[in-house]
Amino acid sequence: MPPTNLIFDDGEPLETNRHRIAMSVLIRSTHQALANRDDYFAGGNMFIYYSSAQVRNRDFRGPDFFVVLGVDGTDRPGWVVWEENGRYPDVIVELMSPSTAEVDTGTKKDIYGRIFRTPDYFVFDPFDPDSLQGWHLDLNEGYQPLAPNEQGRLWCQRLGLWLGTWSGTIDRVPAVWLRFYDEVGNLVPLPEEAAGQQGLQEGAMRQLLRLLTVRFGMVPPDVELLLQALDVNQLGDLVEVALSVDSLEQFVNHLS
Repeated sequence: MPPTNLIFDDGEPLETNRHRIAMSVLIRSTHQALANRDDYFAGGNMFIYYSSAQVRNRDFRGPDFFVVLGVDGTDRPGWVVWEENGRYPDVIVELMSPSTAEVDTGTKKDIYGRIFRTPDYFVFDPFDPDSLQGWHLDLNEGYQPLAPNEQGRLWCQRLGLWLGTWSGTIDRVPAVWLRFYDEVGNLVPLPEEAAGQQGLQEGAMRQLLRLLTVRFGMVPPDVELLLQALDVNQLGDLVEVALSVDSLEQFVNHLS
C-alpha cells in the first residue's frame, strides 16, 4: 500500500532570488516552446516521490526544474510517481550553488540516472556563467557528458531544444540566465517577450500595408498572408523594397 501522508512543502526556499527567477524562466519558456501541446507538465522546486522507503527516510528529492512529456498537464502540489503510472521526469535541471554542486553532480545525478532514468540532466549555477554541464542517458553506460556546440549550448534531446546562456535583464535583475533555444538557434522567448514581439510585428505589418495601399491600391489577401509569416526585421526591410519598386507585382516577386 503506497503511503498517503506525503509532505509537499518543507518550508525551504530556493537559495537566492536569482535562483528563483532562473527557475521561473525555465518554466515559462518551456510553456512558450510547447505552446501547441497540452500533454506535458513543467514544474520546479517541488518534491518527486518515487518509493515508500524514500518517504519513510524523509529523503525528499525536489529538482529545481523538470519536465514530464506525454502526461496530463494539470497542476499538482508534487510529482508522485505511483500516481502517475510510473512516469519520471524526461528532463531535469538543477540550479547549483557552491554548497549544492557536489550533491547535484554526484548523489542526485546518480539517482536521476539509475532510478529515475531521466534522459536529459543539466546543472547550472546562476552566479557562474561558465558552469553549464549536461548529460544524456545511455541505458547501458549511464549518463554520458554532452559536448557544447559553437555557441556553448547543450542539446536537450527530449525537448528538441538547445540549452544555453543569455545575458540580459529579467524581472529587473541583470545577469547571465539559462535559456532555451530552438533547433536553429533562435532564443525561445518568455511569454511577455513573445507578446512584445507580436506587438512590434503587428505594428510593422500595419505600416507596410499602409505604404503598399498608398502606392499600389488594395493589397490582395494572399499577399497579406505572405507578410504575416515574416518577422519584424523582414517587414522593415520590405519597406525599402516597397518604396523602390514600380508595381505590386514587383514587390511580390521579392517575397519569393
